[in-house]
Amino acid sequence: MVRFSPDLRAKGGRAVMTAASVASARFLRVRGVVQGVGFRPFVYRIARRHSIAGWVRNVAGTVEIHAEGLEQDLDRFQRALRSESPAVSHVETVEIVDDVFEGREVFEITVSVDSEGLRPITPDLAICADCESELFDPRDRRYRHPFITCTNCGPRYTIVHSLPYDRERTSMSPFRMCRQCDAEYESPGDRRYHAETVACRDCGPGVWLERADGVALAGGDAAIRSAAAKLVQGSTVAIRGVGGFHLACDATDEAAVLRLRERKQRDSKPFAVMVRNAADARTVAVISTEEERLLESVERPVVILPVRDKADLASSVSPGLGTVGVMIAYTPLHHLLLQAAGKPLVMTSGNRSDEPIVLGNDEALERLGGIADFFLLHDREILSRIDDSVARVVDGAPVLIRRARGYAPRSLKLPNKSPKTLLAVGPHLKNTFTLVRDDVAHVSPHVGDLDSIESLDHFNEMLARYEDLFRLRPEVAVRDMHPGYLSSRIAEELGVEGIIDVQHHHAHVAAVAAEHGVTSRVVGLAFDGTGLGDDGNVWGAETLIADLCGFRRVGHLRYVPLPGGDLAAREPWRVALGYLSLEENARSLFRFAFDGIEASETAAVRMQLDRRINTPLASSMGRLFDAASAILGVRQYASFEGQAAMELESLAGSIAAPPLEFPVVEESGSFVLDPLPLLISLGDLRCRGADVCELAARFHESIVRAASALAAHVAALNGLDTVALGGGSFQNARLLSGIRSRLESRGLRVLIPRLLGPNDGAISYGQAAIAAALLSRGD
Repeated sequence: MVRFSPDLRAKGGRAVMTAASVASARFLRVRGVVQGVGFRPFVYRIARRHSIAGWVRNVAGTVEIHAEGLEQDLDRFQRALRSESPAVSHVETVEIVDDVFEGREVFEITVSVDSEGLRPITPDLAICADCESELFDPRDRRYRHPFITCTNCGPRYTIVHSLPYDRERTSMSPFRMCRQCDAEYESPGDRRYHAETVACRDCGPGVWLERADGVALAGGDAAIRSAAAKLVQGSTVAIRGVGGFHLACDATDEAAVLRLRERKQRDSKPFAVMVRNAADARTVAVISTEEERLLESVERPVVILPVRDKADLASSVSPGLGTVGVMIAYTPLHHLLLQAAGKPLVMTSGNRSDEPIVLGNDEALERLGGIADFFLLHDREILSRIDDSVARVVDGAPVLIRRARGYAPRSLKLPNKSPKTLLAVGPHLKNTFTLVRDDVAHVSPHVGDLDSIESLDHFNEMLARYEDLFRLRPEVAVRDMHPGYLSSRIAEELGVEGIIDVQHHHAHVAAVAAEHGVTSRVVGLAFDGTGLGDDGNVWGAETLIADLCGFRRVGHLRYVPLPGGDLAAREPWRVALGYLSLEENARSLFRFAFDGIEASETAAVRMQLDRRINTPLASSMGRLFDAASAILGVRQYASFEGQAAMELESLAGSIAAPPLEFPVVEESGSFVLDPLPLLISLGDLRCRGADVCELAARFHESIVRAASALAAHVAALNGLDTVALGGGSFQNARLLSGIRSRLESRGLRVLIPRLLGPNDGAISYGQAAIAAALLSRGD
């Protein structure tokens, strides 16, 4: 019970009551990430500490508070709301108005209320240190309970049916709390006070192990220990996690990793590795302070790290690369499994290559039956599919490669409010979509490449889920201008008021600018593999002057014909042949690109080039990397997108090397970077026996020097001081760091993607930013 007493001070021999001693009431509405993060229990605790009476409740995606107390105590309470909020929460705004004083004597958590409005949803949270400690404490009643959680950790987005966030609106609703869990849930001083996922081994979800034929082998802790033993013996185990299934095997067992590759039909794309903690991560990778911080963050992404020399990892985990993707266990089940196995485990998405991640138990047995030998299952339903996020650290700060678990569905802001509800449907590859109301952008988790019926179903399933959770129905669709993209056709079938077409590379630049709240003109470098240009050609190495309402192309790579179109991206020797068609005298210098290629096949492609049959013209940084890789004899065929570029980056490492000739010429008011002299020099030096690693470094430095010089020149000509870097090629740490540092040394402000990645996963947000800007000015 809270009581108020007057503040009596002597004044002229009389006792007077000061203004601060008068009890009053305030109403507070807190917006941001404030549900599913223990915010109401936090409010309760600080209210008691500051002698505040009243109540707190969830309302849709906000928290509402009625607070009564002395003015000075109310002021302290308000300050504590921001300064002491839970680490996993994010307070965006606190609206405060005077309220009617009701004379309440206690502070309490009241029943949640549903309503319309902004509805932020908390991402899934990694297990906290307190729960991890209890998990391995034999004296704790939740010892080795694979679903241990509290207000500070555990699944959120993947188990929520609807808002506000209460247990009955989650997939925990079937699990009725036992007497002890209920007592913790109702106890204000307990860490599990109003923790909607609270459970124990007696009342929570269960885990069991099955063979691929559906025969159950063990349950409970025995199932986890048995699964670990199977992994150590070389088996593949499908594991039901937070957002779907993983496929796991012993990361130190070459035969097991190769077997998983064969079954999953994933020839050489790197696998992620899971370890228990940062100490274990250091046994397989070299880790900086910032990388360790990212590994241990509540988001727990896969972090791209340099492989440690003589690390005990199978070479086929990340073949041809000097890096490995590492993540630290983020669920109690993972911790128990890794402790029992005692080895790093491959932990890759539970799917066949290019298909959505598998969600349910029956679906797993059907779709993964030919891949996994055993299935570690549980009965807490997963309501939203979501993959692991991927990130790397560049120049001491994180850069996202794939935004998914841990980050999504956290909303982002737009610089402009949209007068219409928007759906930006994103690109064809690495798809995401973005739903917009006002200036709030709900960017979906990574959907993937829209290449199949399964991926289209995944898109539609996730879109329906977002529309339902956020209660948004789009009035206007935004899409890429490429008419052949499946996402573009999706926009046509929505039945909305209108459709806005956005050029791919404009969206890349807009995404970076909007993330930083920049609406003025910038110089944009948009480097990637492909995107339809305004002139009907393939763009991918563009220098733009852009704001959110438009752009002007002022520079690009010299066009090269791509024999076979999209096929050239999978066969880098074809790109090299396209460049050779521009200078036939370089034939002998490009010989490494065609070693082992059948003469009849190269002859057919030459004829294709001569007759201009299916040879679209391309200005593409991704294809330039492919050509260089082939000419250096590194890769003639790619089994996944970006493989040649990743291998070149790995070969270059941090080797200091002088750049080669990469001229810029002015043609018809536009600057054209001509890579042919660079490629000829690479071929010549390679034929003379120069070291491939040094040549890969010189190739990178040549691009860094030419691109940064051009961007700086364009900025000076147009009176601009800001450069935005976007596009998938900026996943390359050496390229990103080199261009950024050169531009900053010239006094320019450089915008780097932080909240979203530089690749196509940011396109839908860029599309939304452009559409919101256009609509807000009446276009």
